Amino acid sequence: PVFAGMNGSAIENFSCLIYNVSLMNCTWQAGRNAPGDTQYFLYWQNSRSDDDAVECELYVKDKNGRNTGCRFPNVKIGTEKAYFLVNGTSKESLIQFYDEYIQLYK
Repeated sequence: PVFAGMNGSAIENFSCLIYNVSLMNCTWQAGRNAPGDTQYFLYWQNSRSDDDAVECELYVKDKNGRNTGCRFPNVKIGTEKAYFLVNGTSKESLIQFYDEYIQLYK
């Protein structure tokens, strides 16, 4: 498959952790080749869910105002995998998306 977007523009070092059963915290770093105006957006869904993916409602921003994480204050997640997608926008170039299925443990 051909992924649209500049190489190195997708996020890196993506991870999600769950604390206290229902608090999920996801973090990532901007792609090393991403233009300075790149902004990232996180979507996720339970893999067995018929529901559409939900966008993060509480982004964590770096000093440049770029989204580099998300806090989910009240998630209900079974033991199945969850699907995460982070895409990006920039006026300068197309940004590659990043997606991953992650097994979330209690």
